[in-house]
Amino acid sequence: MEGVITLEHGSGGRLMRELLEQVILPAYELNRAPGGTGLPEMDDGAFIPLGDFKLVFTTDAYTVKPIFFPGGDIGRLAACGTVNDLAMMGARPLALATSVVVEEGFPIEKLRKIVRSINAVCVEVGVPLVAGDTKVMEKGELDEVVICASGLGLAEHVITDAGLRPGDRIIITGTIGDHHMALLSVREGLSFEAPIRSDVAPLWPVVEAALRVGGITAMKDPTRGGVAGALNEMARKSGVDIWLNEADLPVRPEVLSAAEMLGLDVLELTNEGIAIVGVRPDRAEEVLAAIRKTRYGREAAIVGEVRPGPGRVVLETVVGGKRLVREPIGAPMPRIC
Repeated sequence: MEGVITLEHGSGGRLMRELLEQVILPAYELNRAPGGTGLPEMDDGAFIPLGDFKLVFTTDAYTVKPIFFPGGDIGRLAACGTVNDLAMMGARPLALATSVVVEEGFPIEKLRKIVRSINAVCVEVGVPLVAGDTKVMEKGELDEVVICASGLGLAEHVITDAGLRPGDRIIITGTIGDHHMALLSVREGLSFEAPIRSDVAPLWPVVEAALRVGGITAMKDPTRGGVAGALNEMARKSGVDIWLNEADLPVRPEVLSAAEMLGLDVLELTNEGIAIVGVRPDRAEEVLAAIRKTRYGREAAIVGEVRPGPGRVVLETVVGGKRLVREPIGAPMPRIC
């Protein structure tokens, strides 16, 4: 791979995957934890065996623009995103840490709101923030604020995004595209008949409810690259096909209308408060019922099933047709998370 970095290389689509596979991963020799996983798996986190349990570690950076948006802010996004990456591995969050880089001249009251948002998520989930760092860069050298966050979690059984098997049912735990469309409305000054708010939320209570029932085979949160990107990655890694029923997809009417008006595929929109869950068919309805009892899982739905195949995602449309859902090349909008 030659050339220069573009915004699409950070979008969560095919270009980002190729950057990781061709540039980032080959640079590291010791890239797995002893007895556990690491960079090559490209999961939401990595784990290290710890007796009968697995210690799960994850890290991420957040550059969202604007930093305050309907339904949240960069602080809530960083805390939820870190909790969710642990949750997707089946890990109960144990501790978080953040590094905050602030531009000179940034209002202290805004910083106060951001750190309070981080704390509110920590209190909601019951996980402490145990370490942090703060840096300041010169005016004009940074766009307001960037947050890096890391998390530790503990799992009895690690869940990956590569465990799907034929017969599994696919559950999406909430409505699709809310976060992406909420940010787009602010950036572009768009107004819709019904206000659209980001779905940014901590998913550990949703995942914990599902794990208690059992039968979970794979999980992934469809952030950058959206549902299309996440499902393609799950299908490719698992070596199976995923068939979706368009009529069953949970999408708010206002989000669907806005996406159609703007020429966007709702399956490629970024989400920050939903998970894709693969579950054995004999447990699917029970898992769905458990998820729907949680605060952030009320709109959950079974949207498809896993079939033998080479790693494709197929959508059965409401008019009776079929189309391939392809891995996005890039993202319709940069700095979405």
